[in-house]
Amino acid sequence: MEQRTDNLRSREWFDTPELYGWLRRAAFMAEGHTHDAFEGKPVIGICNTWSELTHCNSHLRGLAEAVKRGVWQAGGFPMEFPVMSLGEYNMRPTTMLFRNLMSMDVEESIRANPLDGVILLGGCDKTTPALLMGAASADIPAILVTGGPQLKANWRGEELGSCTDCRRYEIELRAGRITEEDWSELQTCIVRSPGHCMVMGTASTMASVVEAMGIAPPGNAAIPAVDSRRLRLAESAGRQILRLIEDDMRPSRIMTRESFENGIRTLHAIGGSTNAIIHLMAIAGRLGVDLPLSLFDELARTTPFLLNLKPSGEFLMEDFYYAGGLSALLKEIEPLLDTSLPTVTGRTLGENIEGAVNYKPELLRSMDNPMDPEGGLAVVRGNLAPTGAIIKPTAASQSLLTHQGRALVFEDHDDLLARIDDPDLDVRPEDVLVMRNGGPIGAPGMPEWGFLPLPKKILATGVRDMVRLSDARMSGTAFGTVVVHVTPESAAGGPLAAVRTGDQILLDVPNRKLDLLVEEREIRSRLVGTPPVAPRYNRGYGWMYAQHAQQADQGCDFDFLRSDFTGG
Repeated sequence: MEQRTDNLRSREWFDTPELYGWLRRAAFMAEGHTHDAFEGKPVIGICNTWSELTHCNSHLRGLAEAVKRGVWQAGGFPMEFPVMSLGEYNMRPTTMLFRNLMSMDVEESIRANPLDGVILLGGCDKTTPALLMGAASADIPAILVTGGPQLKANWRGEELGSCTDCRRYEIELRAGRITEEDWSELQTCIVRSPGHCMVMGTASTMASVVEAMGIAPPGNAAIPAVDSRRLRLAESAGRQILRLIEDDMRPSRIMTRESFENGIRTLHAIGGSTNAIIHLMAIAGRLGVDLPLSLFDELARTTPFLLNLKPSGEFLMEDFYYAGGLSALLKEIEPLLDTSLPTVTGRTLGENIEGAVNYKPELLRSMDNPMDPEGGLAVVRGNLAPTGAIIKPTAASQSLLTHQGRALVFEDHDDLLARIDDPDLDVRPEDVLVMRNGGPIGAPGMPEWGFLPLPKKILATGVRDMVRLSDARMSGTAFGTVVVHVTPESAAGGPLAAVRTGDQILLDVPNRKLDLLVEEREIRSRLVGTPPVAPRYNRGYGWMYAQHAQQADQGCDFDFLRSDFTGG
């Protein structure tokens, strides 16, 4: 394609009277490039979260090569660079602690280098939002391409998805329904290819939502990681980024308030992860887009849940792709979307999904025959969560969505693990399991501890769900009647710190209520007598996180990274 060069950001690095402009050209030549390879051409950064420590992203070097082919074809000069990679499997205490750090790495790597546009390669849960947070702040033309879901697992004739079925079978192991030998055999086949979890967990959710928002190309959500069509998608993105540069189509022009609303509608229609709420708020905060928690609940009331995928259904991401993928789902909810919005394809969202077909109605329902008439997530509030908490009704036990029970309180995750299987634990199936000190400050970093295990003595009775609540997060692959993101968190003085074992708690999801049935005067008295949580870090990044991370109802970003930060 014919490309203007007078408007290229990279010229500021090369067209300079100082020696460094000359040296920068020499440095490219030192890598084996001829002068003609780069002179006068847009420089395209390939921001890669590849890492052998991040299984979900371990194949991204291949995607980067495909992107390079596309960039060369379109007349650009591709340069791959690494950024921090966040892998759920290995990183402790939680990747959420480092999402903001990675976003800073992305932003400053883009700002500091002679890049005219950037392709963002991610996949595992936190890599996608961190890439978009950084790219939104840098605000040069960008396209997001994720690594895609793993292939379906199969064990003894049953199709399984990680890690929804990992969790399900771990429960059966603890209940004595399967053997250690069974568990060991399952380990050999539950994850059988590169790519992120193949259920509608956080990675699949974010890959779907960003496609709906237009910052990722059609097909991004569901093409399996090892399918050659994923490579072709990456190659086409490499070509398309040159057109975005020509049109000065930046993230801020694509990820508008209306685009976020499309994303939230999609989140509800797919029965997506609770984590997406935090991530979307953080991305929006970088762009100055107001995305209050109330908006998520408002749109849930008018968006049906359509997608029959685990953990809220039966099927897996590979099946979703064969059924028509996200374009087919967007076509089903088209009346609820603003389809006039621009996307990275150069076409509108409506043009992108024109002609999309739903090939498997039992997997992807119509709005006339939904899995549920309301969306997959709900916001509950009350004196126990004044600024909100989140539950995923589509993955919960319907009989527990309205429930009153006695609180059984665990001070933190260590206390939970130490006592949950104690045969002398005073617990009944109708109790409410409560864990505090799992939030951004208290944990720190807000780990995925919210999927509290059921006590062994309860599992032995055949019960497989109880109401559970905490100020932690839970994996998007998890299921059950689990209330998470209770805000303010206990370590910040939230009412969760006042709960005592034996108190009555009321959960009423239809009416969006979460209340501690204790007199307000008593709650205030308890909070006054609650000692502050000792800081976990006294230096370094952990200290900075505790000082500047916002609460879950604001996206857990650093206050100083939001677009409205004024310093001080």
